[in-house]
Amino acid sequence: MPHLKSAIKRLRTSKLANQRNKARTSALKTFEKKFRAAVSSGDAAQAAELLKMCCSKLDKAAKVGVIHRNKVANKKSQLDKLMNSLQAN
Repeated sequence: MPHLKSAIKRLRTSKLANQRNKARTSALKTFEKKFRAAVSSGDAAQAAELLKMCCSKLDKAAKVGVIHRNKVANKKSQLDKLMNSLQAN
């Protein structure tokens, strides 16, 4: 346990930030799973809507610093590729 007052406060705030980041990461995974389910079921309209929301959530997560912006770019590219494969069929 920390002894200094500032270290105690820093521990408390870092725990809160950790919980917040976990919640955001979990929400991203949920949106991605919903999108992948829509793609596998062949529902193009719902998949397009979910892709839009997923990309928005990814951008916001990168802006806040939850995940790295290059990972966001890779993930968005991956999801776009899936969407294009659905539209090609």
